[in-house]
Amino acid sequence: MRRSNRGLSFDDRGALGITGAIGLRAGGAPARVGVVFGGPSPEHDVSILTGLQAARGLRGAPSIGEIHSLYWTKTGEWFEAPNGREASDYVNGPPNGSTPLRLVAGVDGGFVVKKGGRFSSKEESLDLDAVIVCCHGGPGEDGTLQGVLDLCKLPYTGPTLAGALIGMDKLAFSALMATAFLPMLTRVPLYDGSPAPGFPGPYIIKPRFGGSSIGIEVVSDHESALARLKVNPHLKRGAVLEPYQPDLYDLQVAVRTWPEVQLSAIEKPLRTRAGGEILAYSDKYVGAEGMTTAPRELPARIDPEIERQIRTVAPEVAMLCGVRGVARIDFLSDGDAVYVNEINTIPGSLGRHLWIDPPVPFPALLLELLGEAIGRPSASFSTAGADGSVLRVAGSIGGKLS
Repeated sequence: MRRSNRGLSFDDRGALGITGAIGLRAGGAPARVGVVFGGPSPEHDVSILTGLQAARGLRGAPSIGEIHSLYWTKTGEWFEAPNGREASDYVNGPPNGSTPLRLVAGVDGGFVVKKGGRFSSKEESLDLDAVIVCCHGGPGEDGTLQGVLDLCKLPYTGPTLAGALIGMDKLAFSALMATAFLPMLTRVPLYDGSPAPGFPGPYIIKPRFGGSSIGIEVVSDHESALARLKVNPHLKRGAVLEPYQPDLYDLQVAVRTWPEVQLSAIEKPLRTRAGGEILAYSDKYVGAEGMTTAPRELPARIDPEIERQIRTVAPEVAMLCGVRGVARIDFLSDGDAVYVNEINTIPGSLGRHLWIDPPVPFPALLLELLGEAIGRPSASFSTAGADGSVLRVAGSIGGKLS
């Protein structure tokens, strides 16, 4: 099941180029790319939309040959789905014609498919050059999938294991921002029996591990917040509490660091529900193309000073979180002050709609993501110092236990 060393070539910037014979395997063969989407996450459906867009966006892209649609089911199974299917084909699981896969950890691992019929034990690797990770939320964005791909030594787009962990843990993220003295609303842990925070209600409750407004509620007091822990399924793994300020609105900007740090246009998402207290999941994603068709001001009509603050702080957030691929950084503002809210390390539709200034066509964005996946490895393991000297003088294990 070992993958061959394809030896992808690069241009002078070290990234996959957009034109010409760049990003080719040894011998000039086009690259083989997997697109991973779905997963056991509340954002399973949105992940499918992002994955299907990415797979279609790569069609005909320079240096790209085979495109494999790698579907991760709600129950954790893997399938290679036929290309060209629509979102509705996934309503009941893998589309007709899908082939079962396994994701195997280890040096010789990766995505493998059974060959030779029902009773055959023969398996064959898909032999991919890299995968584009399009999973939102859950194990596809919290470092679980990233760790397995690292063990497989299979290049992938998006955050590293550590970056994914930071981006998914709202409490850890806010603590990191606080150490850098970046502007952020107070955020405290909420758990059964936790004391009342040092700021008055009303409050926003958020899942500690999650994103895209799923499970977020506004409550009037601390007792109500504690009560929600027992009935809101998204808060089971942990929750955080913040002050609710109705005058705050959302502002978002995408950032990528390859081949250089670059920020997109700033958008102001709009709430579609009359009197909506927060930007809801349906505001962001429930539309014909998900995030791409959500209501917004793009570019946002904001005060130049607000824009300056966002463009100053966003690169710092990206550096602290080790952004890889393309991320979306969400801010809150009242028109005067700006607060960091959170980072989305694998944004819906990979944030493609934000790249209007500077303009970045979707195929070009995807090729740059693949260039980074291969040219900037997500993990590098080292055994430096493990030279056996400790073992030579260790003595007996029995002696250490006595």
